[in-house]
Amino acid sequence: MPLSDELYFAPAYKLLSMLTAREISSTELTRIFYDRIHKVNPRLNAVVTLCEERALKEAAESDRRLSAKRGIRPLEGLPITIKECICTAGVRSTDGMKILEHNVPERDAPTVARYRQAGAVMIGKTNIPEMAMDYDCENPVFGATSNPWNPGRVPGGSSGGEAAALAAGLCGLGLGSDYGGSIRVPAHFSGVVGLKPTWGTIPGSGHLFGPFDPFIPGPPPIVSMATIGPMARYVDDLTLAYNILRGPEPSSPYTVPSNEARPETLDLNKVRCALFTDGGGVPVSGEIRAAIEQAGKALQKAGVEVEEAMPPIQRAAELWWLYATADGGQPLNEAMADKVNLSRPRLRQFLFQPQPSKSAAEFFGIAIQRDMFRIELANFMERYPIIICAPFCVTAFEHGALEVDIDGSKCPLFEANWPALWVNCAALPAAVVSAGRATDGLPIGVQVVGRAFGEETVLAIAKALEQELGGFQRPPL
Repeated sequence: MPLSDELYFAPAYKLLSMLTAREISSTELTRIFYDRIHKVNPRLNAVVTLCEERALKEAAESDRRLSAKRGIRPLEGLPITIKECICTAGVRSTDGMKILEHNVPERDAPTVARYRQAGAVMIGKTNIPEMAMDYDCENPVFGATSNPWNPGRVPGGSSGGEAAALAAGLCGLGLGSDYGGSIRVPAHFSGVVGLKPTWGTIPGSGHLFGPFDPFIPGPPPIVSMATIGPMARYVDDLTLAYNILRGPEPSSPYTVPSNEARPETLDLNKVRCALFTDGGGVPVSGEIRAAIEQAGKALQKAGVEVEEAMPPIQRAAELWWLYATADGGQPLNEAMADKVNLSRPRLRQFLFQPQPSKSAAEFFGIAIQRDMFRIELANFMERYPIIICAPFCVTAFEHGALEVDIDGSKCPLFEANWPALWVNCAALPAAVVSAGRATDGLPIGVQVVGRAFGEETVLAIAKALEQELGGFQRPPL
């Protein structure tokens, strides 16, 4: 097998080791990934904007540092991609919207800046659903992205292009965001790994939401349930990236200091997990339930205590929707004005239909209910610091679907998302790691949810699952 075939799918930490040892240069590695993009991406449409000239200049700078063996940074020379709606200085960021089709930010989002300051070489931007508000991956600017495991299926959303790019070996590391499962659902659908951090550990500024200024804090229903986080093929790469991305930032006033995650130091024999397969809404498919149960057995084999226990999440998805729609969509409709018709019909149906906004008293009441839920869940997690469950009710669905099939029964797409929404409502950290394949060959992921600021434990359990269940597998491209 040619060396490049191995490099496409290698862990980021291995690529970095090769770069430091001068077994390959950053310029060579960057060209290898561009060759892969030019060959494979036309079938997927995962990477939608390239920045080849700039990337090769940055790779040459990394090579100078690596050759001199001075000033070498943690991600020195590693080719990465960035989700389309996260601002990148000098490289267009459209949020998948026609009104922003030619938008070129003047500065990087703090998370992008931290990747680049750590030495990463950005080679391109990856596709999203319009306004990052769907579980497919299609918009009127760039079109649709296909799943590397089956081109008739979506890669997930909203970080679908990022998941597809990683699964197809188009980059070494990625960056996504998650408001209602947007890192975890694509990881599940595409067979990669992703980390939704605790709200407040990683700066969220520089993330586009339609026509609003991405560097001004958005409305509370968005900023207090949304996070930016790393995506990769391997759990160790999530840990590497998380430790680079975390920490306070003036433009994200809610971001707090947090400890370095060192999951390798954790004693798994001292961790107790709750495991559940249903109970938060519509049923989870039988194959996903079986994968969760197998994950529980794998953790027990690794020395983790696992008990079947149902967390108090039954109303969490409803609370997410109440909180997220409290403004009735009025600010967004006012900002879009007469440009609403430039958006695709399913987004107009979802976001731009007039809805009654809540009064201040009603919104405060919803916020109190949400906090009471978070307290009740935190009490449950005193006994169970980790919860193992599904990330979504089904595997990757067909392009254009608004319904999904769950063991022969039809269900509205936006009711099959409760396994993701309760985690955002609780603002907790969660990772998704690959747990095998369904009978049709599509990936199945398992979700690992931890206590607030418990990324270290989440990553340790995700790593154990990766080791026991086989982890990332290459799609049949």
